[in-house]
Amino acid sequence: MKMNEIEYLKKYLPSDKLEDGIKRLNNGEPVQYIVGNVDFYGYKINVNKNVLIPRFETEELIFKTINLIKKNLNKNIKVLDIGTGSGCISIALKKEISGLDITAVDISEDALLVAKNNALENNCEINFIKSDLFNNIDDKYDLIISNPPYISYDEHIMDIVKKNEPHLALYAKNNGLYFYEEIIKNSSNYLNDKNIIAFEIGYLQANEIKKMSHKYYPNANIIIEKDMQEKDRFVFIINL
Repeated sequence: MKMNEIEYLKKYLPSDKLEDGIKRLNNGEPVQYIVGNVDFYGYKINVNKNVLIPRFETEELIFKTINLIKKNLNKNIKVLDIGTGSGCISIALKKEISGLDITAVDISEDALLVAKNNALENNCEINFIKSDLFNNIDDKYDLIISNPPYISYDEHIMDIVKKNEPHLALYAKNNGLYFYEEIIKNSSNYLNDKNIIAFEIGYLQANEIKKMSHKYYPNANIIIEKDMQEKDRFVFIINL
């Protein structure tokens, strides 16, 4: 157990809950779930075991996507966030560019409850829909953004993640590539003529996702970008 995690609990938990919080920490529960929220892109996002804990890499996805929107699209575009989880991506985008019309979907009712509460607390108007990918979607968008499950079922991950975070939001078939291909191959039915698809990816998946992107969007500009650790982490499919 790291001392800075104890200090984190001392800072954010009421004194009467500190002892229980330390017990939960000793039992392997992430500090973010114990405290019940995280800071994401400067905004408070509530989290529990029904949603993934937002990572720094996803903040990078937000930053890069905002730059692409400002450079290539207008500030009143329609956005679809697939697999919204806690709602952190939609909320950060909406807070940074207020004119965005955002729809956020997830297959999990429990995750959507968390996301809706987060949107309310952050004073964000977002349209939340329970949907397995595009199943309940009938509109067209200028931007699709997603950080879908991308861990292969046979991939080793840290125990603290495996034992605590929702497997529905972690694992995917086809070596972790299933949701990327499903989104890419079906996305043209839900995109306007000028569009961008933005993904966070597993750092070893860039080449495969680039191949499938070219398969379904042969004329698109496919951009792979690295995270702060110099690992391939983001794919942008740009059709302008």
